[in-house]
Amino acid sequence: MDTPMTTTTLSRAAATPTARVRIADDRAMLKAAAELTRDLNAPRPAVYWADFLGSVAIGYAGLAVAIAATPLWLTIVAGVVAMFALYRGMSFIHELTHVKHASLPHFRLGYNIFIGVPMLVPSFMYEGVHNLHHARTRYGTSDDPEYLPLALMKPWSLPVFVLVAALAPFALIFRYGVLSPLSLLSPSLRRIVVERFSALAINPQFRRRLPEGDFRRQWIAIETACAVWAMSLIALVATGTLPLRAFAIMMAVASGVAVINQLRTLVAHLWENEGEVMTVTAQYLDSVNVPPPATLPALWAPVGLRYHALHHLLPGVPYHALGEAHRRLSAVLDRESPYYKANYVGMPGLIAKIARSTMLPR
Repeated sequence: MDTPMTTTTLSRAAATPTARVRIADDRAMLKAAAELTRDLNAPRPAVYWADFLGSVAIGYAGLAVAIAATPLWLTIVAGVVAMFALYRGMSFIHELTHVKHASLPHFRLGYNIFIGVPMLVPSFMYEGVHNLHHARTRYGTSDDPEYLPLALMKPWSLPVFVLVAALAPFALIFRYGVLSPLSLLSPSLRRIVVERFSALAINPQFRRRLPEGDFRRQWIAIETACAVWAMSLIALVATGTLPLRAFAIMMAVASGVAVINQLRTLVAHLWENEGEVMTVTAQYLDSVNVPPPATLPALWAPVGLRYHALHHLLPGVPYHALGEAHRRLSAVLDRESPYYKANYVGMPGLIAKIARSTMLPR
């Protein structure tokens, strides 16, 4: 689906400049970003742990209330609270791929215990994958696991892209509860499982490499825990030990988390690149910030994801420092700087922009 398409009109080229015109790097912006944020690169463990554990506690408490509640309204309200809180907790998987683990001792373990295994989204599904998205010569190309030219595809591709995410929790149960144990009996199946079903990627052409060394040992330990949990969940439901109502609520919350994340992914970029290698500035302009005063992004783009374009400029800055980095750059850079061109108001306008792009003739 991400095969490059041919531009047919000059108007189309003008409509999507980041995809059609070679954008030179803006040296002033890049220099300011580097120099003004040198003191912001150190993660603060107390902030990470408090934020993460607080999100987990609220999320599972909300889920418990949703399952135990009798009034439908309370089930819905508690389920929504659980959904957003667990989504925030799951979003820390993004930080795991950027922060040096020595700076956050045992945080990977904590993530996998409280979120990765219970929600079947272990850390290895992003580690070794997301860093490719930030590789200078991979972003926006067919080698980028997290990129599709959605703005250049058919209009129906957008709702399909979002709605298919609702099935993710069921797919993950099947992947870990069925495919993981079966793959022990078949090397060929094992290769398929690792290459195609072990990454949080949206590019269907992406194939991840087989893990090696310490990462492989870590992978096996975490995947074993996921498989045991998934098989146990299947057995609990099949035997009636876990009531269907409780299971349905759990799946509804998990599906909600997946759909919110997919919506956030949809508006994280403009998706206008056709496979060309892009400059850092072009990558920035193809990405999205939704800074204050907008408030809703704090829910649907948590843990620094509201500064996604800025994150592509400064991938080493921890999430809790991105707001300060944005304030510093906004105070210094001229209003004509491309820095401001990646700032948007919110999700509806971004979805409309991408949807309109899919309807243009090409």
